[in-house]
Amino acid sequence: MITSKRIKLRKRSLADAVDNYAWMTDPELTQLDAAPLLRVSFAQYLTIYQEELSYPSAKRCAFAVETTEEKHVGNCSYYDINQKKKEAQLGIMIGNRDYWDKGYGAEAVTTLLDHIFRNTDLNRVYLKTLVSNIRAQRCFQKCGFTFCGHLDKDGYRFALMEVHRKRWREDDS
Repeated sequence: MITSKRIKLRKRSLADAVDNYAWMTDPELTQLDAAPLLRVSFAQYLTIYQEELSYPSAKRCAFAVETTEEKHVGNCSYYDINQKKKEAQLGIMIGNRDYWDKGYGAEAVTTLLDHIFRNTDLNRVYLKTLVSNIRAQRCFQKCGFTFCGHLDKDGYRFALMEVHRKRWREDDS
């Protein structure tokens, strides 16, 4: 478990499946994430989710985002871990709308970045977010990410952002 002032990044659990399913079947949330709307039953999803928990990928570290009051509000991860390039992609979703625009996303991102740069040998963390998602871009900039390009993929236009270990340490001192 990784903790900060108001949140904990903890191992995902089977109990998280209900929230995750609700978020992955919510059209607004999936649109913000440029993800397809999940169209399977909860029972089918639960089988897939249990498998993911039982056989985690070596190229992905996933966490549930929980408040210090133990309320599951979202998920974050770093994935596509490339040891040769010493980089990974970051993803986050605060699915519980009651926790939007209150700094929980930024706190989760900075907590995860701090963990990555203190406990791994990764030197670069990058992400992509929809060009239209200005709120997310502001959050990521607040967390130390800078713009590094654009990507057109699957009918979406993404802003690419990155943060480097060296820059993170400079900002941290």
